[in-house]
Amino acid sequence: MASFNKVIIMGNLTRTPELRSTPGGAQLTDLTLAVNESYKDKSGNMQESTHFIEVTFWGKQAETICRWKKQGDPLLVEGSLKQDKWVDKETGKNRSKLKVHGVSCTFLNRGQGGGEGGNRSQGGGNRGTQTRPQPTGQGNQAQEPQGSGDDDDGGYDGYATSLPGNSGEEPPF
Repeated sequence: MASFNKVIIMGNLTRTPELRSTPGGAQLTDLTLAVNESYKDKSGNMQESTHFIEVTFWGKQAETICRWKKQGDPLLVEGSLKQDKWVDKETGKNRSKLKVHGVSCTFLNRGQGGGEGGNRSQGGGNRGTQTRPQPTGQGNQAQEPQGSGDDDDGGYDGYATSLPGNSGEEPPF
């Protein structure tokens, strides 16, 4: 039987991520994204609802997210659905819930919501970067496209393709 399990969500962090370790030494972070949805109800009025999606990242990705992101920051996440199962200690009943196992994420600027760039005048956000592992032989330098460079902030508004280094410097975005 064929199957496909991929999730792509974008939302804002509901709290500042915290890094923790398993007894075996693996590092992880559990975070929650608030994802807003707008729709028209039966009478044609616009309605808005918020969904809270739990996501778990492991290893270097968890470290990077905890280092650079805080409550309210937007994040684009790719991953897969996983089902957590446990027995409720109080009632003894079997319980379960779906969570997202994060595979990669993209840091977004604050104000960069749905598509074309974002609002640079809001400032304070992070430049985009993906926390995907890089092939061996590539450094930790963001790759910038060739362009006119005539942005008003003189910077690059695209996506970096590697993780920031751990030598205490500012992020490369």
